[in-house]
Amino acid sequence: MSVVDVDRFVADGFVKLEAAVPREVGDAARALVWQQIGLSPDDPAGWRQPVVWAADLTGHGPFGELVSSPRLRQALDELAGPGGWVPRGSLGNMPIRFPGVGSADDRGWHVDSSVANPDGSWAVSGRPETMLLLVLLSEVGEDDAPTRIRVGSQRDALGALGDQVLDPFQAGPLLGAASEGRPVAYATGQPGDMYLVHPLTVHAADEHRGTRPRFMSQGPVFLTTPVVPGEDNALTRALL
Repeated sequence: MSVVDVDRFVADGFVKLEAAVPREVGDAARALVWQQIGLSPDDPAGWRQPVVWAADLTGHGPFGELVSSPRLRQALDELAGPGGWVPRGSLGNMPIRFPGVGSADDRGWHVDSSVANPDGSWAVSGRPETMLLLVLLSEVGEDDAPTRIRVGSQRDALGALGDQVLDPFQAGPLLGAASEGRPVAYATGQPGDMYLVHPLTVHAADEHRGTRPRFMSQGPVFLTTPVVPGEDNALTRALL
């Protein structure tokens, strides 16, 4: 039985994987992140920045349970094909967004860098080699700074990029303009929910209008081959 709606991913450029792990695993991971950043859910006076960055680089404890979720593995098999992706060893970067302290200047439309340059820097390409995994570690409603996703924008991005390999700061405005007018979806849900996002789907952070901090990780899932015409998987079909 499928764990994600593959046809929805092909049409929209992303899909939600509900309860990839039990909620208590996401809650436990969030508790560890609070410790890492030295702040408390019970002391809003300490929330002085709109965004605080944390990271899991070890994959220990609940972080490991999240990245090794059998449901996540099955979902990636369904989208990239068995053997088409590389398991993550950790959650990676976690931008924690706080309410009531202004807005960070990081909310532009973009796609994540997905190919490595010879000098070790990363760039945006129409032949991406990663896809994006969002992991919710807190309850996220539409007012809680959810990631905004332009539905179906992966096809706009491919048309705008063509064969170019661009610096992400060059690519952002180009892809934002190319996908303007697309409907917007919000990456909302519960701790333990995940979103699998096509590497060319245009997305952006959102302003926090709620009252509870938003905890989420965002990181690449490396693909074993680039997304190119001729491959028979959902990643390629999503571009047709």
